[in-house]
Amino acid sequence: INAVAYATLQKGRPFGVIPQGTFNYFSRAHGISSDTAEATRALLDASIRPAQVGLINDRLFLVNASLGLYPELLEQREADKQKFGRHRFVAFCSGLMTLLREHRQLILNVECEEGTANQTRTLRTPTLFVGNNPLQLQQIGIPEKSAVQIGELAAITVRPIGALSMLGLALRGAMSRLGDSDHVHSFAFKRMTVRPRGRRRVKVAIDGEITALDTPLRFCVGPTPLLLLASASRESSDAVDTPDAS
Repeated sequence: INAVAYATLQKGRPFGVIPQGTFNYFSRAHGISSDTAEATRALLDASIRPAQVGLINDRLFLVNASLGLYPELLEQREADKQKFGRHRFVAFCSGLMTLLREHRQLILNVECEEGTANQTRTLRTPTLFVGNNPLQLQQIGIPEKSAVQIGELAAITVRPIGALSMLGLALRGAMSRLGDSDHVHSFAFKRMTVRPRGRRRVKVAIDGEITALDTPLRFCVGPTPLLLLASASRESSDAVDTPDAS
């Protein structure tokens, strides 16, 4: 889905989705049915709706981009799916086992534009997660879910903690309460530059696919939205609070 989205964005073509993934966050956030036949029929009379995209070093992402623990979790999840099948239960169990291991800490020098102010900070964290999907952020309990609906992205970092505390965070996320934890820091931003200390190249996850990018990593909202084909009469199938238009 990421590769086709990038191609259509470059050509200015409309982008249609027939969901076939594990969680389908992008399609669900835009009210696209997870039923193959229904999603296909909906494309025949769909209208174009602009959809925000995120960029990391000019690479497009629709749902999220991250470094540290999350790419490691995705790699292990894919390996387990090859063994046990592509099911949500397999993905959940694989994630729990990965969280129980020891994780290397990243030291990140971060410069970001938050609202009208520029912020500079140094973070020590096992992972940096940048979200562009309000449904995913809502389901794990991050208050910045509304930011991605008004032209921003949401960043999440975790303070250095042990394996059991990390498991506790996973349980909080499953109960949509991750943002309530003192171990979690989240913030909305328009642009952010991340320099991992001692790393010229770093492994990142972009919409579930693992790749390596040169540092620094530059995150921002794409200047051109995706021309998404979606039914004008169908709202998101998952409740996502929208910001007050007033």
